[in-house]
Amino acid sequence: MTYAFPPAAIATLPIVGCDLVFPVHRVYCIGRNYAEHAREMGHDPDREPPFFFQKNPDNLRFDGVFPYPAHSVDVQFEVEMAACLEIGGKDIAAASALSHVFGYAVALDMTRRDLQGAAKKLGRPWDIGKAFEDSAPCGPVHRVGEVGHPARGEISLDQNGERKQTGDLSQMIWSVAEQIAILSQFFELRAGDVILTGTPAGVGRVAVGDVLHCRVAGLSSLGVRVA
Repeated sequence: MTYAFPPAAIATLPIVGCDLVFPVHRVYCIGRNYAEHAREMGHDPDREPPFFFQKNPDNLRFDGVFPYPAHSVDVQFEVEMAACLEIGGKDIAAASALSHVFGYAVALDMTRRDLQGAAKKLGRPWDIGKAFEDSAPCGPVHRVGEVGHPARGEISLDQNGERKQTGDLSQMIWSVAEQIAILSQFFELRAGDVILTGTPAGVGRVAVGDVLHCRVAGLSSLGVRVA
């Protein structure tokens, strides 16, 4: 096959402890998966089924820099645990879903909240607020053989040394296994898919010069400077 022009490079993430890289296929994100975050966004988590949106693979960035995007005056942080798949499939059972996971990482779902809010009011997709360039800073991937399947433990974010977000992985409304199972009903999941599994309460806006420090228990922390 001869391309009309050189194709884009495959997006990748570093893997802890080796020179291999994790090739990214798609990036899925679950919305409002921690009850207190759902409430701070004005929603009742007890009555809402899970829903998902996507970022682009090349939105991932792992050099510790987040360039403040244009056309927004309210860009906000959301710390999340990323689940990275090595086996895909359709209609995956929740009981076996974790066997599809290669590893886990700490990530940020950066959001142009003002643009997302405007899209919501008009009943339009969120892409302009969520899937913009460099909107998913991410740390290195820890393999399951090293960390297992984190299901409890602190998830937190500090902004300029001040704690802003604190939660526990056990507070997820929909577990990682359930997210995989539900997604696979609507998409054929593939090796290389990354799922951002939700954020706890406390999301807030950033400014140029801010330093964010993100943690998930048992994983490498993620430090990000807003440039």
